[in-house]
Amino acid sequence: MINLRPLLRVLTLLIAMTMAAAVPVAAAQDGPSHIVTAFHGTLLGVMKQAETLGIQGRYKKLAGRIEETFHLGLMARISSGSYWRKAPAGDSEKLVAAFSRLSISTYASQFDGYSGQSFKTISEAPGPQNTILVKTQIIDPGSKSIDITYVTRQINDQWKIIDVLLDTGISELAVRRSEYRRILKTGGVNGLIDTLNAKADQLLAQ
Repeated sequence: MINLRPLLRVLTLLIAMTMAAAVPVAAAQDGPSHIVTAFHGTLLGVMKQAETLGIQGRYKKLAGRIEETFHLGLMARISSGSYWRKAPAGDSEKLVAAFSRLSISTYASQFDGYSGQSFKTISEAPGPQNTILVKTQIIDPGSKSIDITYVTRQINDQWKIIDVLLDTGISELAVRRSEYRRILKTGGVNGLIDTLNAKADQLLAQ
């Protein structure tokens, strides 16, 4: 009689090794670097079609990806500080909408052409408060590469970008919070909503 036990042990070991190898790959596909790389892919595609699309077309192409990749609600809340907690529910929803609209408009306005640029995802590193920092570069032929670090956090089992650190190390949210504080002191949440929408209108009119 043939002894199948050694063969079964080998098969069991191979199955276990295959399952163990598959876990990191699946995690990587849903991880912080993946969402950043996917966002850069959409951004690059828009840049290559920038003139054909125009500002409105770029906005429409970017809107879905940005809303999926960034936690715009959390970013709006952090940027508005203590005023967020005081705002009625309806006003906070309007603030998120205005914040999102300006964020998308800004990307649509800034990335308005293509001359050989590329994006490179370099590394991941642990950040403060359970965040993962994804370091990337914008490579521009003939110019110095620009370092951009995305601050990501897992929220409801999904990785989201919650801040962007420019090559100087300055937090985009910190800059916005400082700017918004002055507006909030004089005009409150409604004043900030009006200001953000007016800036978005200005960008989209280009």
